[in-house]
Amino acid sequence: MLPREITQENEKKILSANACLSENSKGRDRYEMPCDIRTDFQRDRDRIIHCNAFRRLKHKTQVFLIPKSDHYRTRLTHTLEVSQIARTIARALRLNEDLTEAIALGHDLGHTPFGHDGERMLQKLYPEGDFRHYKQSVRVAEKIERDGAGLNLTAEVKNGILCHTNMTADTLEGVVVKFADKIAYLNHDIEDAVRGGVLDPRDIPKHVIDVLGDSKSKRITTLVTDIIANSGDEIRYSDEVREAHDELRKFMFEHVYYAAVTNREKDKACYMIEFLFTHYMRNKDLMPALYIRLADEDGLETAVCDFISCMTDEYAIDLFKELCIPKQWIRI
Repeated sequence: MLPREITQENEKKILSANACLSENSKGRDRYEMPCDIRTDFQRDRDRIIHCNAFRRLKHKTQVFLIPKSDHYRTRLTHTLEVSQIARTIARALRLNEDLTEAIALGHDLGHTPFGHDGERMLQKLYPEGDFRHYKQSVRVAEKIERDGAGLNLTAEVKNGILCHTNMTADTLEGVVVKFADKIAYLNHDIEDAVRGGVLDPRDIPKHVIDVLGDSKSKRITTLVTDIIANSGDEIRYSDEVREAHDELRKFMFEHVYYAAVTNREKDKACYMIEFLFTHYMRNKDLMPALYIRLADEDGLETAVCDFISCMTDEYAIDLFKELCIPKQWIRI
């Protein structure tokens, strides 16, 4: 038997009845011959790790804009933490760990520069406010990567990426990533907020501490353990832990994500996004060839959003400086 076939047989023996077996995948938009070694979900994971959009995540904001310290999270380190948490849950529930990992690694491929503030600005600029980073992540995988050829991911991976924020995925593996995403960002954002002087850990509600724990490690352990203990045909928390989780999330939005000190520089970032959008709407031919082609295929607004959302924080800032700041004239 081929290594892939052995893996597929092992999935049947080991995984639960609720798991998505790789041999039962709905497949890809464009048929490809199976790999001798890897299942389709393993191939998706590898394609995501090796794509340009994944590498750019290391220079995209998680919460704090352009931090000087090396210890603040970026969109890439967030993605890796989501993947680790999701894999732990999937393994314990005997779900398909390869599918879970692929979804987790790809869930933020289309995220904008400057985090959710960049996303909200593109929502305002895009017709009918229909720009969403989870939709853009699928679009990156389908139409932008490989110079427009796309990664040709399986239907299950794309569905999990699309549904990781507000919708319910078709597979339990996709739902696990949705839970893991929130577990990761709530807890690592607390750590970054404390490091940045935005949050005093003693301000976290006592009920949250009593139920979830007084450290990042304890809280993650409690949340993961509770999901594993209470999930079966659906992924869920116990009522007590869900209430504490929701209270913590509300606290973080009020005291960190929308805090004045966190948002101090974000108006400037949003102004840059708006300027770049307006500039390229008026100067389509100054975009790279891929985005000019996408403008002809899908409309100029869509292509400009594609171009901007693919930028890293640093690239957007450098481009803004190049367009707006006069270069020094030197007479020789």
